[in-house]
Amino acid sequence: MKRVVVTGLGVVSPIGNSVEEFWSNIKANKHGFGFIDDITNENFDVKIAARVKDFSSEKYIEKKEARRIDRFTQFAVCASLDAMADCGTDFKDVDPYRAGVIFGVGIGGLNLTLEEHQKYLDKGDGRISVFYVPMMIGNMAAGTVSMRTGFKGDNYCTTTACASSTHAIGEAFRKIKDGYLDVCIAGGAESCVCEFALGGFNNMKALTRSDDLDRCSIPFDGERNGFVLGEGCGALVLEELEHAKARGAKIYAEIKGYGATADAYHMTSPSPEGEAAAQGMIQAYTEAGLKPEDIDYINAHGTSTGLNDKYETKAIKKALGEENAKKVAINSTKSMTGHLLGAAGAVEAIVTALSCKEDFVHKTLGYKVADPECDLDYCVEGNRNMTVNAALTNSLGFGGHNATLCIVKYKD
Repeated sequence: MKRVVVTGLGVVSPIGNSVEEFWSNIKANKHGFGFIDDITNENFDVKIAARVKDFSSEKYIEKKEARRIDRFTQFAVCASLDAMADCGTDFKDVDPYRAGVIFGVGIGGLNLTLEEHQKYLDKGDGRISVFYVPMMIGNMAAGTVSMRTGFKGDNYCTTTACASSTHAIGEAFRKIKDGYLDVCIAGGAESCVCEFALGGFNNMKALTRSDDLDRCSIPFDGERNGFVLGEGCGALVLEELEHAKARGAKIYAEIKGYGATADAYHMTSPSPEGEAAAQGMIQAYTEAGLKPEDIDYINAHGTSTGLNDKYETKAIKKALGEENAKKVAINSTKSMTGHLLGAAGAVEAIVTALSCKEDFVHKTLGYKVADPECDLDYCVEGNRNMTVNAALTNSLGFGGHNATLCIVKYKD
């Protein structure tokens, strides 16, 4: 079995479009929430979203080409090529069939679908863009990154709602660990902040209707009432350890375990007792050769919804045991980024890798009111400088999809 390390990072997010800016804002506890100013219906319930700001794809994509690439795919290209630049090589020494791209996307080109559907209604099917289908489909993030890097190995899209990019990273980890690939760009992208998506999530009572930018995404808080819809992308270069060492690569962290389970319970609600989510965590740390007491930190799914946060708390207790669960530092990056759907797990994996490298755990922002059903240590009092040797990062998706990565401090 091979060892798998993280050697490159790239991010596009509501709090920064480079890893440096993103991590600096994480440390400064800055959120990326803003009022929605492009919906004309004054009675629309949802007031706040977490959009990417000041994004330009011109560094990697020409203007003409960009018109033929959906926004979520542009995010994927830019974050992935930034991650490649960060890792310090183009991997031309690697057989291209042993270099892969696995990218998670939860929804894909929803905004484009709405635009083209309006053309269809107004002017008929002949006016639908010839580029509509290849721009809209979720797999095009992975496909386009493959075209830009020349990687010809495993190339596909994982679509498991909010667990999509954690599954993508987990599958990439397994491909390298089991010897099928030497390197893989893995992550997730999403961009569907629009009135249609907001309305759909809102009607199922998933979104917050708060109009307070500092109290809208408040994971584990007793007054939480829904998530903030966001957009963005996270990309990680995963590499076989010996190849990374041979070229003198900097190593952020090591991925040592991956768990994937299904609730088999409900379309949208997590299982109330958290058994399957707990089993995913157990699988991840067991594959890593660790015990519950070895886990220092958990980057929780932590959506700020009533059900997720209390059920995830139960799952953590089941996975680690009551006493160990009380000792673990837990936080939710969504308290700053909002919920990036298919991109959430990748962005949170980046946070987890950096936490292991720098021995730093960020605060869960916005927390004020205790919830007796969420009674663990959610890092609500402030950032922590603490040793992080082993961490878990959780993603739980609609449909009952659970995915957990075990990321550890790299030690030769």
